[in-house]
Amino acid sequence: MSIWPSIHATGRRIGYARVSTKDQKLRMQRDALSDVACDRIFEDHGISGSTASRSGLDAMLSELREGDTVVVFKLDRLGRSVLHLSDLLVRLRNDGIHFCSLSEGINTTTPGGKLIYHVFSAFAEFQRDLIVENTLAGLQATKRRGTKLGRPPALNIETAILAHQSIRQNGLSISEAARRIGADRSTLTRWLSAIDGE
Repeated sequence: MSIWPSIHATGRRIGYARVSTKDQKLRMQRDALSDVACDRIFEDHGISGSTASRSGLDAMLSELREGDTVVVFKLDRLGRSVLHLSDLLVRLRNDGIHFCSLSEGINTTTPGGKLIYHVFSAFAEFQRDLIVENTLAGLQATKRRGTKLGRPPALNIETAILAHQSIRQNGLSISEAARRIGADRSTLTRWLSAIDGE
């Protein structure tokens, strides 16, 4: 008998497991995901949560379809930061995909669990507002001290934030986002790293 609550999913159950170092084992996560009858499990082994690209996570995201449920052992296995996790959950919601974290008892296939998506969506917006506010405050403080800022940046913070949101929440490619805002891909990539705190 499973120790985990039932997942009432109409679509497939897609598991995701990750450990940060080569020495750590995926066994406990695999067992839990198998215990709740995941149809498929994607894995990243020896990949830090701060790594921007994770082949297992990227493969899972490209495999998902509407009605599926993503299942993880713990929230911190999915996102590399709270903002990244929030964006991923918003992306799942936008794509009609449910989410379940076994350890925290989060399950968006239930009416109460759907609230989680709204909470994380609000948090992602709040985080972005803080980034813009802090960046602009820093620029104003620099100007007040009389420090010359050099040439104007090729991209402003507000546009970079909108591009970041489109990429992280809607799955837009960096190249496509750069094309839409009229910026170089390398310039946008630098902004994305700064916003993600990498």
